[in-house]
Amino acid sequence: MTVTTAEPLRLGLLRLTDSAPAIVAHELGYFADEGIEVRLSVEPSWANVADKLAHRALEAAVMLPPLVFAIALGLRGRAEPLVVPYCVSQGGDAIVARTDFAAKIASGPDKARAFVAALRAQPDPTLGVVHDHSTHSLLLRYWLASAGAVAGRDYRLIVTPPAQTVEALESGRILGFCAGAPWGEVARRAGVGETVATSDDVWRSAPEKCLAARRSFAQSRPERLAALMRALYRAAAFCEARDNAPYVASLLARATYLDLDSHAILASLPGGTQAGARPRFFAGAATFPWRSHGLWFLGQMRRWGLVPEETDAAALVASVYRPDLYRSALGGVGAAAPDGDMKIEGAHAEAWTLPAGTGAIPMGPDTFCDGALFDPARA
Repeated sequence: MTVTTAEPLRLGLLRLTDSAPAIVAHELGYFADEGIEVRLSVEPSWANVADKLAHRALEAAVMLPPLVFAIALGLRGRAEPLVVPYCVSQGGDAIVARTDFAAKIASGPDKARAFVAALRAQPDPTLGVVHDHSTHSLLLRYWLASAGAVAGRDYRLIVTPPAQTVEALESGRILGFCAGAPWGEVARRAGVGETVATSDDVWRSAPEKCLAARRSFAQSRPERLAALMRALYRAAAFCEARDNAPYVASLLARATYLDLDSHAILASLPGGTQAGARPRFFAGAATFPWRSHGLWFLGQMRRWGLVPEETDAAALVASVYRPDLYRSALGGVGAAAPDGDMKIEGAHAEAWTLPAGTGAIPMGPDTFCDGALFDPARA
């Protein structure tokens, strides 16, 4: 059922490759096909997106799951209850080292230990992350901790918005950064940085961006949220198709959106020819909001002191992650929906098949760099 309304839905996003489904849905008329008018709001930083959600200047955003929790808990100002009914992407983050620093990192299979060894030899080991409450911060901390390095003791983290990472690297303010595509490729093309690891080196098939919506909007306009999700799901399939990559890159390259060389964007899309970090948008139940993902994020946030120790993770995840909304909105369009809301993370080193009432779902490997298993039942 389509929705007809003159009231625009305000959707926030950043200049990142994994904004592609939202941009494609807008440009190809998928939102209009669902009967909704969506106004894309391209923001300069995650702090801007968070503030606009908290102050109700946006209905929804392509968002960082850890930052969703921070907003819901009021950890960065005004609290605003949010829901995550849909996941936008998996993977795509790059851990980038400044070119001169990258040259000091010994080659070998254990990239994390080589990176840490080189890091400890620096007088000011400072790395950039796009936000304290980000997937990038948690994945980078996890990766370096697997080699014995802890933030605040062995290195310093500073917040550097994605579009500022390359300049910060070139100026010498940071030795490296962790950010989403295409900024690792942009650094390489500028000759100032090299990707030394990707999010797949930390957690294969790691969840990345999600769709976050204000809970009040989800409750008062459920049909509009469902229409938004259906359009994004259709766009995700388009973005995942390798043959569509050149066209998607040309859309994203426009000044209105990423305002970058389309070749750098193409390299960071499914179907790109350059090796590196690429988000995945569709396959492997990439769009499903697994509650086990939310529990893992909150566990890591507690580990690094980013949420109060007394936070009730199970209750918070149950209120934020909404697979019920996913099934309700997308069941009629044939979306693969797992039978359960959680799974053990890190158990599969090879491709595997997830049983589902809608038919078996082919899944990708999901191992962690340290071989750990995350059982949400014990979280």
